[in-house]
Amino acid sequence: QVQTVESGGGLVEAGGSLRLSCAASGRSFNSYAMGWFRQAPGKERVFVASINWSGTATKYADSVKGRFTISRDNGKNTVYLQMNSLKPEDTAVYYCVVVNPQLRIQRPLIDAWGQGTQVTVSA
Repeated sequence: QVQTVESGGGLVEAGGSLRLSCAASGRSFNSYAMGWFRQAPGKERVFVASINWSGTATKYADSVKGRFTISRDNGKNTVYLQMNSLKPEDTAVYYCVVVNPQLRIQRPLIDAWGQGTQVTVSA
C-alpha cells in the first residue's frame, strides 16, 4: 500500500506560485495513478488533478486548468503540483492519494490520506 506525505504549502499572495510535493512510500508506487485533492474550510474534499502511472496522461478540474500542472518522478517516488496564478479560492488543505487508473473517474482508489499541506492565498 502507498502512503503519502505532502509538503510545500504556505502563505502566498494572489497571483503567486507554489510547488507542492508528495513523497510516497511503497514498492508499487510507479504502478499507480496519483492525484491531488483539496479541502477548503467547511467544504467537501474535491478533485484537483491526476496523473497516470507513467506520467503520460493527466486530468484537471476546470477550476485549475491552465494554472496548475501535475507531474511525477517515479525514480524519486514523488508527485508534484505546480500551482501558478494562485487565487484566494485556491486556499485549502491539499492532499495526494492513489486514484482510479481511469483518470476520468477522478476518485481515490484507496482510502488512505496523508496529513495534507495547507495552502493559503491572500487577496
